[in-house]
Amino acid sequence: MANSARSYAVLSIVAALCTIALKGFAYWFTGSVGLLSDAMESCVNLLAALVAFWMLSLAAKPPDDDHPYGHSKAEYFSSGTESVLIVLAAISIAVAAVPRLLHPEPIQQVGLGLGLTLAATAMNAIVAWTLLKAGHQLNSITLRADAHHLLTDVWTSVGVLLGILLVKATGWLFLDPLIALAVAANIIWAGFRLLRESCSGLLDQAIPEPEQRQVKAILERYEASGIRFHALRTRMAGARRFISLHVLVPDTWTVSKGHNLCDQLEVEIVRSLPHTSVITHLEPLDDPLSELDTTLDR
Repeated sequence: MANSARSYAVLSIVAALCTIALKGFAYWFTGSVGLLSDAMESCVNLLAALVAFWMLSLAAKPPDDDHPYGHSKAEYFSSGTESVLIVLAAISIAVAAVPRLLHPEPIQQVGLGLGLTLAATAMNAIVAWTLLKAGHQLNSITLRADAHHLLTDVWTSVGVLLGILLVKATGWLFLDPLIALAVAANIIWAGFRLLRESCSGLLDQAIPEPEQRQVKAILERYEASGIRFHALRTRMAGARRFISLHVLVPDTWTVSKGHNLCDQLEVEIVRSLPHTSVITHLEPLDDPLSELDTTLDR
């Protein structure tokens, strides 16, 4: 899985290099500060893709003595770094746009600039869709963050193109830097959304609600035969999930029978949610003390 995720990160790096070249030439030919803002965001895309590849490589490392639960949380550092880079890019765009707003300049060779930017936008859209699909399949927040960043870039490019067309149609040169400032605001919003998701992961957020329902559906099948469960806790760590729960069985069961049930239960959950670590704690159903250890600090 890790190697697959890294191969998609390489795709993102290649796409970023190509779009930087295309958008850079578009700015060179037109002089549009809107296109400059678009090119600068692609530079951030490249840096983010490099960080993503690095963090995915770190997340793929096996558990060791210092990290017995693995390194999968490294993915959150990638998405967090990307969110910071997005905000820095937005600030750079605003710095470039304000002087042009005060002193507007005409846009040159619009046709060529639009053609290059459209090609870059189409490439970003295809790569973003590919990364988003892979991110959901591989349960990788890094790939999903990179995909959402590229989608932001796509909508940014669309906004810039519309701005240039409006400038040519109306002759209002101030629209170009205004669009650039609007792009900067949109990028900042996307950056803060990524940062929030990264922080949630680092704070051991529970697995998504649909996945929780899958686990509860499995438990309900066992409850029909008189087995009970409590202290169910879940958390995400990059592409890996961690689930723990207490299994309450009749007092008359042997340790071997209870252990076999726990093994069977763990296997079913992992089959339903791959890349999940399940820890079960066996307890006697009729012992009142079993009800006193349901909290985290039991």
